[in-house]
This record gives sequence, C-alpha cells and structure tokens, in this order.
Amino acid sequence: MGENIIQRFAEAGHQIHPDAVAMIQKHEGSVEALVQDILTSLDDSVLVITQEHVRNVLRQTTGVRVLSDITDESTCVGDYDEFVLYFRDRYAKLSEMIRGRVSARPIESLNKVQGEITIIGMVSDIRNTSNGHKLIELEDPTGMFPALLPKDKGLLGVSNRIILDEVIGVTGNLTNDGRLLIASNVMWPDIPVRNEPRRASEQVCAVLTSDLHVGSKTFLEDAWSRFTKWLNGDLGDDDQRLLAEKVKYMVIAGDLVDGIGVYPDQEKELLISDIYEQYQRAAEYLEEVPPRIKIIIAPGNHDAVRQAEPQPALPKKITAMFERLNVTFVGNPSLIELSGIRALIYHGRSLDDFVATLPGLSYKEPERAMVEMLRRRHLSPIYGERVSIAPEKRDHFVIDSVPDVLHCGHVHTMGLSKYRGVTLVNSSTWQAQTEFQKRINLEPVPAHVPVIDLSTMESSILKFA
Repeated sequence: MGENIIQRFAEAGHQIHPDAVAMIQKHEGSVEALVQDILTSLDDSVLVITQEHVRNVLRQTTGVRVLSDITDESTCVGDYDEFVLYFRDRYAKLSEMIRGRVSARPIESLNKVQGEITIIGMVSDIRNTSNGHKLIELEDPTGMFPALLPKDKGLLGVSNRIILDEVIGVTGNLTNDGRLLIASNVMWPDIPVRNEPRRASEQVCAVLTSDLHVGSKTFLEDAWSRFTKWLNGDLGDDDQRLLAEKVKYMVIAGDLVDGIGVYPDQEKELLISDIYEQYQRAAEYLEEVPPRIKIIIAPGNHDAVRQAEPQPALPKKITAMFERLNVTFVGNPSLIELSGIRALIYHGRSLDDFVATLPGLSYKEPERAMVEMLRRRHLSPIYGERVSIAPEKRDHFVIDSVPDVLHCGHVHTMGLSKYRGVTLVNSSTWQAQTEFQKRINLEPVPAHVPVIDLSTMESSILKFA
C-alpha cells in the first residue's frame, strides 16, 4: 500500500516523507479519500508532503481546526541540551513581544552605559534585601545581570508579582560602577490593550466544561443527566431550550476520568477501579450528548497520558472507545478554532503554582490566576514546582497567538471573566467533594456550565447541581 501512496503523489508532482506515508496507512477511514483530500489542500509550492500536511487535513475533516498541539510532535528525552533549547525558545518568543514596545539592550553591552536603559531577561533569582527592597537576577543569551526594585519608588506591588522563570523587561539606570540596574519600571509581554476578539459569522454556542472524573464515587451522575437533557431540548424554559439548540461545540478541558493512583488512598474513593472501564463509562455518558454537537477532549493530570506537560492527546486504545461519537481529541495545551473563534485549552495544573506563589490569588477566583497567565503570555512559567515540564524543542506554553477564549479547569471551581478582550473560563467540575479534597480544604463548585455565544462573545452560566 505504501508504494501505491507514493505513486499517487508522484503522479501529481509531489514527493512524500516516509513518516507521512505511515500516518496515511494508519488512517482508519478511506485511504484513497484521504489522499485525495491532501492533494486538494496543496498548492504548487509544496514539493515534499510531510506529517504536518497530513495532520492538517485530518484535523479539518473533523470540523474543528487544531492550530497548535503537541500530539505526534514530541521529540524530547530529557537531555540537558533540550532544556537549553526549550528555555531559549521561551526567551526568544516572549522577549520579542516586549521588544515590540521598547528598545532594549543585550546584557553583555551594559558596561557603564549612561542614561536610562531597558534590559529583557528571564528571572533566574528573586530575593529580598535586608532593608526591604527586591533584588532580582535577569538572564538573556549574552549573560546575567542584577536589578534592584526599590520599595520607595512605587514598585513594591509590582515586585511582589514577579515570579521565577518568566520573561520581563526592566527599565532603569545603572549604578556608578555599572554593576547594578536600579529599576524604575517593569514590563510584561501582556495582551495588547486594544485587542479585539474575533466573532463567529453564524450564531452558534460552545459549552465549556472539564473535570468529569468518571469512575469516582462522587461523580454527579444526576447532574450530568440534567445537563444532557438540556442539550437535547428536554429540560428548561423556552429561552433555555432555544439556547441549547444553538450549541454546536462542547469543549472538555481535561480529567475526563478519575484515573488510578493519582493521589493518596484514591482507591477508596473509586467506583470503577479499572482505567479502561472508566473511559468506557465516560464514552457512554458522552453518548447522551446530541450527535450534532462536536466534542473536543483534552487530557488532564488524572487522564491516561504522560504526566509531564505538554501532554499529547489520549492514546488510540482509549480514543477507539469513542469512535461512534462526534469527538476530536487534542493535547494539553492546545489552540483550536471553532467557527473562526480561537480557544486556548489548558487543563490548568499551573494554577496550583500561581496560587502558591502570587499574593492575593486563591482557588475561589481562578480567573484571577488566569489573568496572570495572559499578562506573562505563558500558561506555566515556573519550572520545577508542581507542574512537570517536558523540554520540547519549542515551548508549547507560550501564548504567542492571542486567543479569544482561555479555557482551564483543574481546580473544580467556577470562574468567568474578561481581560483585554479575552474571555476567561474556569469550567467547574462534575465531581462532588472527595475526602482528599476535604483534607486539603478544597470546596468544589460542581455542575456549573459556561455557555459562550461565539457570534457575540457573551457568556452565561447554567447550573445543574
């Protein structure tokens, strides 16, 4: 079959990479139809067909465009050199965003420069001085340099928001000996102030949810049943039924099942103790969703994929259980397009790090932590804390394309807000409080479903608890 595929493309004037041939051969549908779709998608400038060309066609045939996703692209093994490339990619992308607003100098050129200057660096160290100032160490590809944020210059609130491993710009003047930068201003990459969200040309809605935790004794089956009855038009008043008719997409941002061995003594709280049976039951619950609705599923830390982020989509042994459904599986994080609207999906494990690090944040208002992601244009900047990060060639956590929606889960509370044109959603859970959550004082807000009208970007919340 492989030779036939190669010949088909050769006859059309294209070469094809062996990995792309293998991907086509694994396609469960009609290979001939897929080959024809690929040929239709190409222009004369394409000489060699790669996996990415095949992947783009496969994604488009689902009706959902996947713009960015680690699935089938992971190459890392954890070598030192890979970490260097990973952080260099992060610095290059984020520094360029800041450099678009201010002229900056490389650190190696700072020898006794006169006047006000700006440097852009990754924060490698933060400490307090004995007299209450904040001293940070900045690093760029040319070297490292200290910057002092004086408490009497109105920077105390700003300095408390600086976290390790993020990329910032610092403006100020050098001391007389040229060994220290006295800061007067700090800049983050941030979302442009005048950012305008896209809007769908048709009046369609998306429901955003996450954290079903199927397999747990505390999965809220009755609430889920009420939710799917509403989607089918069998529950609610006339306005709610009309809203349900407009729903075209359902996005699930991770933790479809409760998993096995995720936290201490979890086995005592499981209704289903086999991971594959958990997914089989999840597929049965999703069969209650009307087939007209396209379901997009990303993994979370309870799902059966690697724990290191970014996470690929669920494996074929699991996705095969959902083959009768209208489902697209994506990685974590992933950037997708729904009727022209760009939604950035991230399960949200880094919310733990943001809440633990930045003063004033809490699990009760997860949307405030999500604002901090957007300010930094990075979903998970802190390395070495609760989020295990795989050193891929490119940093998939960088928010290089401004989304219209940022959708997270993980913390089991409800959050809905806007920041500079971006709709922020933390999408609740379908699990009641577990004994483990009681021990860590986490109070969930279950069975709340945010609904976004993609033509107006207006949001509402329906409650099924």
